[in-house]
Amino acid sequence: MTRDEIFQVIRGHLADELEVDPDTISEATRFKEDLEADSLDLYTLVQELEDSYGVRISDERASQIRTVGQAVEFVLSVSGGGAQTSASASSARDAE
Repeated sequence: MTRDEIFQVIRGHLADELEVDPDTISEATRFKEDLEADSLDLYTLVQELEDSYGVRISDERASQIRTVGQAVEFVLSVSGGGAQTSASASSARDAE
């Protein structure tokens, strides 16, 4: 997946979970300050990233991700720039 595709997925998830207009979310958007996300919202986002991209995020690393762009960058860094889609990640888990 490309950076923009990852951004679109994260933005869509945040818009649904936090009931905000997706057009108000950019890579510079801060979770707590701009979206008023609480710790449960952030935990849900981490779970979504882990499930969607087949990555694992430590609590320490998750606490360092404060903006949408940082979340996108994290997914790109742990996936080597080739993040799996949800379907691909599910298929890989099913095959195990």
